Amino acid sequence: MEPVEFRRRSFLGRLSHGVNLVCEAGLFATLTLMTVVTILQIVCRIWFKALTWSEEATCFLLVFASFLGTTVAFKRGANIAVNFMLDVLPKPVRKIVMIAIELVGMIFFGATGWYGAVLCIAERMQMASSMPISMAWMYLVFPLTGAVAILHLAVHVENLLKYGAPIEEAA
Repeated sequence: MEPVEFRRRSFLGRLSHGVNLVCEAGLFATLTLMTVVTILQIVCRIWFKALTWSEEATCFLLVFASFLGTTVAFKRGANIAVNFMLDVLPKPVRKIVMIAIELVGMIFFGATGWYGAVLCIAERMQMASSMPISMAWMYLVFPLTGAVAILHLAVHVENLLKYGAPIEEAA
């Protein structure tokens, strides 16, 4: 059971939690599929005819896993951070700086999502080199994970304002 009860969370907190569960399941499925495709590629290359699509599929799955993992890390507050400067600041200033950091993150992921959507539209007719899949499906990871990261960062800001800590579990 989580320290902050689900029913006590704000709407944004509940939405972020639900989206994160979907991202965690997608991350697990993506990593599992990537492992299966890689093993299948090795088996087919040694004993049968090599699969022409497996290497490209594995690369795409790795990108998806990386971006999904990023959103899960942001939700958990597990992203890399250098806190020694924050730790020496007075509490009110630290809170303002932490909110500013979260807002900069929102701007970054907003730009990533926006330009990812532009890329999806621009490349919708381009096909993957070894699979009959539009590259728009591959580039869709950018706007989706950008939106999810912004959601998680918005919850961090909300929690900073309510509890003085960005992560729900710290509340």
